[in-house]
Amino acid sequence: MRILVIGSGGREHALCWKISQSPHCDELFCAPGNGGIGRVAECVSIKPDDIEKLGDFAEEKGIDLTIVGPERPLIAGVCDHFRSRGLTIFGPNASAARLEGSKAFTNELTERAGVPGKAFKVFDDAEAARKYIRRQGAPIVVKADGEAAGKGVVVADHIDDALDAVDRCMVDREFGASGDRVVVEEFLEGQECSIKVFCDGETIVPMVPSQDYKRIYDDDEGPNTGGMGCYSPVPVVTQEVFDRVISEIVRPTVEQMTSEGTPYSGVLYAGVILTESGPRLLEYNCRFGDPETQVVLPRLESDLVELLLATAEERLSEVEAVWRDERAVCVICASGGYPGKYATGCDITGLKEARAGEDAIIFHAGTERMGRRYFTNGGRVLGVTALGATFSQARDRAYRAVGHIDFEDMYFRTDIGERAVQAE
Repeated sequence: MRILVIGSGGREHALCWKISQSPHCDELFCAPGNGGIGRVAECVSIKPDDIEKLGDFAEEKGIDLTIVGPERPLIAGVCDHFRSRGLTIFGPNASAARLEGSKAFTNELTERAGVPGKAFKVFDDAEAARKYIRRQGAPIVVKADGEAAGKGVVVADHIDDALDAVDRCMVDREFGASGDRVVVEEFLEGQECSIKVFCDGETIVPMVPSQDYKRIYDDDEGPNTGGMGCYSPVPVVTQEVFDRVISEIVRPTVEQMTSEGTPYSGVLYAGVILTESGPRLLEYNCRFGDPETQVVLPRLESDLVELLLATAEERLSEVEAVWRDERAVCVICASGGYPGKYATGCDITGLKEARAGEDAIIFHAGTERMGRRYFTNGGRVLGVTALGATFSQARDRAYRAVGHIDFEDMYFRTDIGERAVQAE
């Protein structure tokens, strides 16, 4: 098979890394890819949101299966475009991708489906949102309605922080049209986890759970990022909790989508919080998570291509997903200043030494390759993943590999996986 992956981050490197191991994969392309992806796939200079050009490339190359990594092309309708041209693609149509493209849509749909979630109100007027926040008090959550690369959510401990979040979205327009509306939500307490499933509109095949770290600093301090690390499995997600998430949250959502004429196909990613009263939905994403994919796929024993193709062809019931027992920990190496302003073009050293351990995998996110050297080209630069029989072993291996890597102003959290180690 000839396979195309759309995207350029660590998630796409993890997808390409796993897909390249399949005997079904004869040729692998990635548009546009990054420095590290070039080791396992042919990188193609097409932007992820250039839908017409991507379709032309897939036709010209005779691509048998396309996998979409980032949310933006999904929300823009890349799957609709490919399917209209008779091309096989993995991912939801634009109407179904609203589960990530609009938090208001998701809250309203899941409320109709009876999914346990949180109290919320939607505003398209900044002053009305401010008045509501003052009445409700803090802590409270403010979200840009549209997609914002994981950075449009503010968990405000103080009213002033919530009011500032409204201004950033609706007045300063930090997130563009995604902030035309804001969703103000009830604050919920508990540990968060990510539970993703393959779904072909009817059949659901769950993946193993993971837990990520959104805040930039240790001890979950500082602003939200796209993710600073993660681990899998999640000790607090018992089999009972996992089954409840699937039966009470994911399945009712999938059934509601189908009943409303927008069947969901692709990866459905439920961000869940485990409260004292049980699991409750925080949000949905319509694609593989980043960096969660970097700990989930290394634990997959099954052939990923078979799962992706069966999903795209609506025959997911014919395949199964088998998972390894090992623990996985991923630590993100970021550019100093991220998620704010940061420098690029910094020389990255130590990658060969970091890869020397057979249980460490280096996933490139924001890198560029020039000759045999790699340079920084983004905020999140690398994801260092390691496997182990225990969380302690996996965590030690990951940080040992990180210790070999260096670039100017490199930053990483030092507490990734700590709570999992303590729970063992």
